[in-house]
Amino acid sequence: MWQAIKARLRRSEPAEAAAPKAATTPARASAPAPGENPAFSEGLLSRSIDPAQLREILDDLEIVLLQSDVALPVIEKIRKDVRKQLGDRKLRWGADLEEAVRQSLESSVRSVLATPAFDLAERARSSATKPFVVVFVGVNGTGKTTTVAKIAGRLRSAGLSVVIAAGDTFRAGAIEQLLVHGERLGIRVIRQQEGSDPAAVAFDAVQHARAKGVEVVLVDTAGRQHTNENLIEEAKKIRRVVQPQLTLFVGDALSGNDVVEQAKLFQSALGIDGIVLTKLDADAKGGAALSLAFVTGKPILLTGTGQGYDDIGPFDPDAMVERLFREEASA
Repeated sequence: MWQAIKARLRRSEPAEAAAPKAATTPARASAPAPGENPAFSEGLLSRSIDPAQLREILDDLEIVLLQSDVALPVIEKIRKDVRKQLGDRKLRWGADLEEAVRQSLESSVRSVLATPAFDLAERARSSATKPFVVVFVGVNGTGKTTTVAKIAGRLRSAGLSVVIAAGDTFRAGAIEQLLVHGERLGIRVIRQQEGSDPAAVAFDAVQHARAKGVEVVLVDTAGRQHTNENLIEEAKKIRRVVQPQLTLFVGDALSGNDVVEQAKLFQSALGIDGIVLTKLDADAKGGAALSLAFVTGKPILLTGTGQGYDDIGPFDPDAMVERLFREEASA
C-alpha cells in the first residue's frame, strides 16, 4: 500500500517543498521529544505544509486506500488523523514530506488496529462454564470448515480437549470434510444426517462434551449469505440452544469490502465477539484487516495463512503495519 501512496506523492510534490529555505544550516533546530514524531518540530527552522498541497496529499491518499479495499469509514478516520497531524504541525528542518506522511499514516493505521485481542485457548481454559462453546459464522467460500479444524488442532495442542459439531447439515460435503479433518487430528466430530436440524447437532455436541468432560465445543455452521434471512434465523436458533461463550466471524481477506458488509450484518443480526481472517497470506492490499477491525470494533483473533493445520496463528498488528509500509528494493 505504501508503495502506491509514495508514487503518488512523488508525482505531486513540488521540488521546492523538499526543505525550508529559511537558513543554510540546521544547527539550532530543536530535537524531538522522546516518542514524538521526528518529522515535526515547533522550532525556529520549521515550516508549515501548504494547505493546497495537503488537500492533494489527502485526495491521493484516499484514492490509494480505496484501491487497497479499505472501507470508507476507515478512510475518513485516516484522512482526519493525517490532516490533523500534517495540518496542525510544522515540519522539522530538512524533514522529508514523504516521510512525514508515512509516519502520520502509520500512526493512524496502528490506532485502527489497536483493539485488544485475547487468547482463545486461555479464554476457554479460564472459563467457569464448561464446556466452552464457540460458534463459527460466515458466508460460503471463506474456508470456515477448514478453519474450525485448524482451531480444534490448535486448542488440542494447547492442552484442551475438543469436540466439533458438524452444524453445516445443508451440505453433505461439509460433514464429510469435517469427518476427514477429525480423523486426521484425532478429534471427535458429532454429526447427524444431511438435512438435520443444525441446532440439534450443536446440542448433541454440548451434551456429549458434558458427559465426557470435554472442555471445548466448536460448532461449524452453514455458509450463510448475509442476505439470507432463513439461514440467519437458523444461526440465531443455534445460539439460543447452546448459548455459546463466543461467536466468531470467519472472513476472507481477499473479499475486499464485501467481507466488511458481511461482518457488519452478522454483527447486527447475531452479535460477534471476534474475527478470524483467512487467506491473509494471499492478500497484498491489507484493506480487509483494517476495515474489519475498525468497522466492527471487534478484535482479529486469528489469521489463516495456508492450507496446513499449523497455518493459523494470532493476528499480529505490528507485522501487518510492517507489511503495509515495507520499503521494496525497487522503490
